[in-house]
Parts: sequence; structure tokens; C-alpha cells
Amino acid sequence: MYDTHFHIIDMNYPVQENQGFFPPSFPAADYLERTRGLGITGGNVVSGSFQGFDTQFMYEALRILGPTFTGVIQVPTDVSDEVLLSLDAIGVRGVRFNWVRGGSADLSDIDRMARRIWDLARWHVELYADAQDLAPLYGVLSALPAVSIAHLGLSNEGLPLLLKLAEKGMKVKATGLGRVSLDPEQALKALVRVNPDSLMFGTDLPSQRARRPFWPSDIELIKAQVGEAMVKKVFFDNALSFYKPRVIPTYALAS
Repeated sequence: MYDTHFHIIDMNYPVQENQGFFPPSFPAADYLERTRGLGITGGNVVSGSFQGFDTQFMYEALRILGPTFTGVIQVPTDVSDEVLLSLDAIGVRGVRFNWVRGGSADLSDIDRMARRIWDLARWHVELYADAQDLAPLYGVLSALPAVSIAHLGLSNEGLPLLLKLAEKGMKVKATGLGRVSLDPEQALKALVRVNPDSLMFGTDLPSQRARRPFWPSDIELIKAQVGEAMVKKVFFDNALSFYKPRVIPTYALAS
């Protein structure tokens, strides 16, 4: 399967305190060991708030993980095309806007940045935000060429808007079940109903700052809610068409 959301925290590269939190070490080798036996054959490294605009860690992470893995990075709005294309060559496929923790470009730049990176490299925008806070941006987000949001949009209050955005084509990550304040079972069922192409699985490892970490049983919870006919789409196909890794991984779901 394709793990659309996890962090690599390599202390050989710049890491900074964020909101009073300093993350634990979690290099690529630890991720591979932690996920051994789960059936993960590809995935997507997400730049964290504690990494700011550093991009060098991503080169090393994707070198170790290999060409079936991709990345989402945080960059300033004045980043050069040359830097973006260099990141594209190693498998980076999007820019993250972090409303919850900061460390990213400002959300006021999202429309311009999204269209620039799409025109340049067909990248998407990823949001870490409570969906209920996105109402003022609904028109902008629903018109973007490619956008995703992490952790089921976080809140029950945001679920109605999340469903509207999913209907418009926004991808929604079934990640961070230990972070959300909504009923994940209700949200998963509703998302599959409104747009079967929207939902994508991720582990959220190492689950820093979550109330609880990712458990392998989260996989079974998601499978049970989306139904057998949707399992391959949610755990593999939807992500594969969105991230477009350099090498296509095999589909393998642990039983």
C-alpha cells in the first residue's frame, strides 16, 4: 500500500523547536523498521513545522526510501524555479501550508503559489488545517488544480465543509486518527459516499504530538468503514494517481 503521510526527522539536518515542542529523532531507517510487515511499498514524506524551509533532509530521505516514495515540502514563496525543479527530480510532488503549527508560507499566498507550482511541475498544495477554518477559502480551494488535506480535516465541526471540498475533488488523507476530534468512522463512510476518489491512507508516523500514535489496527478500522470494494482505491490507487512516484510500487496489503 501507499503511505501518504509520515515524517522523517533526521538530526543531521536542521530541526527547530515549534510551539515549545522539539521532535524525536525518526530517520528513514526507523520508518522502514517501524512499518515492516504492513505491506507498505511506497509513500510520501511530509515536511514538518519543525523543519521550516529546510529541504536538504528530503534529498537524503528519498535517497534511502527509494523511487517509489515521494515528498511534500515547505518552501518560501520566493523559492526559485530551479530549486523546485531540483526537488521535483527527486520525487517531491507538493508544497505544504501548515495552518495548525506554522513553519510554512502564509495561507494568503496559497492561490498564487498553487497555480505557480502546478504550471511549473504539476505539483499539488497540501493543507494541515482544521476544515472548519477553511470557509473563507472555499472558493479558492475548490478552484485549485490539485489540493489535499491531512488528518480528515481534524474536527467534526469542519466535516460538512470537508465533504463539500471532497466533492469538488480535494483529496483527504485518512491519517492521524489519534489527532482528530471527530468520529473517524462517520467521516470515512461519508467521504467514500461523496467522492470515492478522494480518500487516501497514511500512517502519520512517528505521530509526534498526537494524543496517541498510529496503531496497525487503524488499518483495519479504515478497511471496515470504506468496504472491501474500496480498499485498493483508498490504500493505493487514489494515492498513486495523485503523487505519481518515479517508479510504480506494487500493491500489497497486509492481511
